[in-house]
Amino acid sequence: MKFRLLSLLTLISAITFAQTKRMTLQECVEYALENNITIEQFELDLESAELGELEGLGQFLPRFNGSMGLNESKGFGIDPRTNTANPSLVVLQGNFNLSVGYTLFDGLRNIRRAQRAEINTISNQYRLANLKDDIRLSVANAYLNVISSKESLKVAKAQFAVTEQDLKRTRELVELGVVPNGDLLEIEATAANQEQSIVNAEARVILSRINLAQLLQITDYENFDIADESFDVPSSTILDKSPKQIFTKAMSFRNDIKLAETNVVLSEQDLKIAKGAALPTLNAFMNYNTFASDRFQLDDTGNLIRPDLIAQLEGNDGISYGLSLNIPIFNAFSTSNSIKRAALNVKRSELQYEQTKLDLENAVNQAYNDVKTFAKAYEAAQKSLDARRLAYQYAKERFEVGLMNSFDFSQAQARLDNAEATVIRTKYDYIFRLKILEFYFGIPMGVLD
Repeated sequence: MKFRLLSLLTLISAITFAQTKRMTLQECVEYALENNITIEQFELDLESAELGELEGLGQFLPRFNGSMGLNESKGFGIDPRTNTANPSLVVLQGNFNLSVGYTLFDGLRNIRRAQRAEINTISNQYRLANLKDDIRLSVANAYLNVISSKESLKVAKAQFAVTEQDLKRTRELVELGVVPNGDLLEIEATAANQEQSIVNAEARVILSRINLAQLLQITDYENFDIADESFDVPSSTILDKSPKQIFTKAMSFRNDIKLAETNVVLSEQDLKIAKGAALPTLNAFMNYNTFASDRFQLDDTGNLIRPDLIAQLEGNDGISYGLSLNIPIFNAFSTSNSIKRAALNVKRSELQYEQTKLDLENAVNQAYNDVKTFAKAYEAAQKSLDARRLAYQYAKERFEVGLMNSFDFSQAQARLDNAEATVIRTKYDYIFRLKILEFYFGIPMGVLD
């Protein structure tokens, strides 16, 4: 019975493990880019902008329209048979019309609109690319948080395993009368604290994993996990560059800068379009129309005739053509206000462009200082850990021969635990800040080598 139960539990564990999604960082980034809702919305905006380009080109083509109508009138009218008034006339009549129109000049607005549509497509491309950059950074940060939490959990479990061995030896020493029972109680309290630390570390792993899953639009949190991979601190020469050099390089390729630049161009194009509304508009047109009726008509000799449909359409057709010139004189300040409003938008977009540059420069300087700070913090944490390990080993040897009480020994172990946790935290903080700074210099961070 026990064997069957054990086999069943083993099978369930194997199935659960097989269903768990274990994704690498590269896979997480690619999945996020493919399934992010905001990206899908921006892609729809990009498609809409591309349609706008086609509409802009369509403004240079002539407008061609046709219409047909059939109507019956009853009451007073001119009788087509006698060409006299008839108070109770009933006439069934059909008409057909074709019209062609073309704008010869409209203040260059068609040209400006076509140019604007093309620039708007480029702007949406930069907007989409900038969002993808932000998502890559967010996913990388969340992924490293999961790894950091997992490594902290491993350290906590390893520390608890060492404490269990110390607890076993201390029980033996207490039974032999070498150390007092109070030392055993102190070690047991330390073990209980470490168990609590393990519980907290497991909770942090779950929460960090859920946070990453939410970024990836994954709702099956129970069966989602990352691959068992770890990252060493990569070698980098990015600190050999000055913040000014990194900022100058970032200005040449950053999508947020390109987006701000194109927004300035868009607003300038809108201003040109608004100014074009103050100029005259010249249109050419040509119309063809004809009609047919069910009424009898009189021929030249006074006889009643009823020509067939084709003959009526051919006999009643007509063509009109010409030019129309529209000169704006006064339209309740609408045109002048539109021009002023467009000019304000130009200034607003220019200010936003300057603000974007300032934000980028501040971000580069902050990232540069963060890298230097976390590099020193990581180096100091490693030195502290080495010292704490030596101190713990020395304390352990003294405790085992009765030269140190359990309280001082537990304090030495707690300091070692804190030092190991600090190394893990500062390590991944440093890796992430380093990759951010390299990202500003144009080095991809899809995979952390």
